[in-house]
Amino acid sequence: MTLPAWSDAFREGRLGPAPGLDLEVPITAAWAYGDGTGRGVRVAVIDSGVDASHPAVRHVEGYVAFEHDPGADRELRRVEGPHDDLYGHGTACGGIIRSLAPEVELFSVRVLGQRLTGKAYVFAAALEWCIDNRMDVVNLSLSTSNEDYFDVFHDLCDRASFHRVMLVSALANERKASYPSQFAGVFSVAASEGADRELITCNPTPPAEWGAPAVEIEVPWLDGGSIVATGNSFAAPVIAGHVARVVGAHPGITPFQAKTVLAALAANRP
Repeated sequence: MTLPAWSDAFREGRLGPAPGLDLEVPITAAWAYGDGTGRGVRVAVIDSGVDASHPAVRHVEGYVAFEHDPGADRELRRVEGPHDDLYGHGTACGGIIRSLAPEVELFSVRVLGQRLTGKAYVFAAALEWCIDNRMDVVNLSLSTSNEDYFDVFHDLCDRASFHRVMLVSALANERKASYPSQFAGVFSVAASEGADRELITCNPTPPAEWGAPAVEIEVPWLDGGSIVATGNSFAAPVIAGHVARVVGAHPGITPFQAKTVLAALAANRP
C-alpha cells in the first residue's frame, strides 16, 4: 500500500519512543482530558465548508467564507453566514473532531472551492481571522507550497502561539515543503495505520510530529453520507480533537504545554 508522504515514520517497527518527560507524577488521560467533551472550546475548521446537517457534525456555531474576488479591496471578499460544504472535505474534518470532542463549538471557515483549490492569501486571511476571533483550536487540513507566503504564515503561527491558539496542520500528501504544516509552532500531523482514534503517536524526529489513524478509514462526506479515504488531511482533525479535549480540561494552557501533555499520552510513550 502506498501511504501519504511523511506517514512512513509511523509504520510499525519504525517509530522510536516518544520523548520522555521525567515527571514525578505521570500525566493520565483522566487528568489530561477531564470529562473528554471539549465543552466550550472554540474549534475552527479552515476548509471547504462544514455541513451542519450531517449527523456526524450536528451543529455549527458560526460560519465565515473568504473568497478571491478581483473586484474587491485586496481582491478578497469575506462573507459571514451559513454556507454549504463545496466538496465534502471540511465536513469530514468537522465530523472527526466532533467524534472525539462532542461538545466543542465548531466554526466553519471556508476557503476552498468545488475542486478543493484555493489561494494562499485567502488561506492566510482566514487564519488571521481565526486568531483575531479567539479560536482555541484551528484545524488546517490544507497548506501552501508557495514560497512567497513563507514569512506570512510564519508570522501568523507566531501570533497564534502568543495568543494560545493551537494550530493543527496536516502535512502534504506528497513529500514537498508545505506551510504552515512544517513549522515547529504547529501540531504537524501525518497519517498512521489503525482504526482507534484514541491511539495517537508522537514522532521524536519531526517534521511529522504527530501520527493519527487516517489510512483507509470511513469519514463523513456530502449528503449525510460517508466515504473510505486515506490522507494526512484526516489525521489532523484527530489530533485537533485530542487538543480540544486538553484545552477544555485546562483553559489557558499554552501550545507547548499541550504538546507535552499529548506526548505523555502517546501510544509509543516510554
